[in-house]
Amino acid sequence: MTGNLALLAQPKIFASWLRPLFRKDWIVYSKPPFGGPDYVLQYFTKAFQLREHASEWEKLLITAAYYSRVTGELDKAAQTYQEEIESYPREARAYINLGLLFSRQGQYEKAAETARQALHLAPDKGRENLANYALALQCFDETWQIIHEAQARKLDDFALHNALYALAFLGADSKAMAEQQQWFAGKPEENFGLALASDTEAYGGHLGKARELTKRAVDSAIRADSKETEALWQAIAAQWEAAYGYAAEARQSAAAALKLAPASKEAEVEAALAFAMAGDTARAESLAQDLGKRFPLDTQMQSLWLPAIQAQLALQRKNPIPALNALQAASPIELGSIPFVANISCLYPTYIRGEAYLAAGQGTQAAAEFQKILDHNGIVWNCWTGALAHLGVARANALQLRTSQGADADAARVRALAAYKDFLTLWKDADPDIPILKEAKAEYAKLQ
Repeated sequence: MTGNLALLAQPKIFASWLRPLFRKDWIVYSKPPFGGPDYVLQYFTKAFQLREHASEWEKLLITAAYYSRVTGELDKAAQTYQEEIESYPREARAYINLGLLFSRQGQYEKAAETARQALHLAPDKGRENLANYALALQCFDETWQIIHEAQARKLDDFALHNALYALAFLGADSKAMAEQQQWFAGKPEENFGLALASDTEAYGGHLGKARELTKRAVDSAIRADSKETEALWQAIAAQWEAAYGYAAEARQSAAAALKLAPASKEAEVEAALAFAMAGDTARAESLAQDLGKRFPLDTQMQSLWLPAIQAQLALQRKNPIPALNALQAASPIELGSIPFVANISCLYPTYIRGEAYLAAGQGTQAAAEFQKILDHNGIVWNCWTGALAHLGVARANALQLRTSQGADADAARVRALAAYKDFLTLWKDADPDIPILKEAKAEYAKLQ
């Protein structure tokens, strides 16, 4: 061990540097003093190996960092923070980070309660997290109140503006969305605002605008010297390209993402899913195998991302039952927040399960999965899965129509027509040549 890394052999030096990083749970965006994310993981690992030489408080800090950032074992990290709270009940940071871990497991009520406890200790810390938890719980009025209280305290974190954009989107308030875009403009986080705008255009089927905004988001991330975020926006764009029927464009965008940040776990998981959706099964399988080997203990990797990728691969092979089996592992945490995206989560496992039920001919179960996405729009925001969930409900009810008789068939037809109308209204001014839009219009016409 040489150079800057040698300084971290002294746990007290490490702990003094580590504290500021705990302000957010987004390690991919944090800039360590001596290098990029790979160096951060080395710092965490070395400090964990030497933790017995640190004080009890520093040992807890280092242990929690190791489990949450290196191995990704959310349960162990949460247990460590709970131990810290028991020993140091006035330490607000421990409550804040425990809440983040609860949210990543989809336990938003626990996350919100923990965040409120932190606010009693440090009124200016973690309000942006509480706003997101309220969004995830569909408590939009409470979200407004949290943000207004933060603004009254002169807090102006970009995450608060992220939440304000979400509220504006959910309320279909284009003026308010534009105001938030204006706030992001010219700031280091400008690429987040542009990525949000791109996702909104993609959500409405405006792919020409979405592609241009993605390019601007990537260019903004380049100016901010963040290849990881640059790659993420490329990989996420690849997903909606694939979902809407543009497989070649999806593969190109996913490959560009990996070229930008080949060592980024975050870009790799998003790109792997995009490749699976776009039919490049060999590339998706290779990436999934690599991720499984590199992160064998990571809770979200093993229980959310890999099941989703494996299920999508099974669907590409026309095997819906193995897809459904693969997704069983995702059930406990599939509502969990994803720490490196602009929204809270796209709920990929839920969406793919709905597609698998459709492929298996189980319309009732498929409708329930797609409806779950619509019922959790405070988590999904403007992700493409939220738009296509409307179409998924329509297709699920059309499937029920084909497998029902009498009054049940009539009811299914009414539901299907209404759901198709919802989707086609949402995409009333979408780019007309999108393949999935053409399919939806043809399906709707057959029902009438």
